[in-house]
Amino acid sequence: MKKLSTNEDVMLREFREEDASLLAKYADNEKVSMNLRDGFPKPYTLEQAKAFIGKAKTLQPQTIFAIEYMGQYVGNISLSVCSDIYRKSAEIGYFIAEPFWNKGIATKAVKLITDFGFKHLDIVRIHTGVFNFNIASQKVLEKCGFTKEGVFEKALYREGQFYNEIRYAKIKTH
Repeated sequence: MKKLSTNEDVMLREFREEDASLLAKYADNEKVSMNLRDGFPKPYTLEQAKAFIGKAKTLQPQTIFAIEYMGQYVGNISLSVCSDIYRKSAEIGYFIAEPFWNKGIATKAVKLITDFGFKHLDIVRIHTGVFNFNIASQKVLEKCGFTKEGVFEKALYREGQFYNEIRYAKIKTH
């Protein structure tokens, strides 16, 4: 099994088939899905988890990883490399299962994938947009050295409501 990288008790690694049942369980949670895009299925089924893992395992280079905490699968993290004039940028996305919130896992995982992206992918910028109500994710990004670039008012529309998007980015410095 290939490990991407580790940071104390957190590891990023390739997905395993046995992660599917936990992925389905953890992702089928309103507190998780409310912070993700509409493309994230709701409800989230075991079949969708298996399909996602199958797709993730085919990517070259590998850019979607399982987050493992103390030997247990606890979430996902990815870098989506952009195209055209944005080809030197990537968008980061992640989620941690609710039972593992407030343990510093997301911060460690974001640092690991940011380092991976800058060292192994041909990018110089990593960015993301966060729902204005997702204060925890904003704090994670700030702890990891991401800069708040702006607020896009009413940029997000979900389940009949508008939300502001908070944009963050980190630039490769060396």
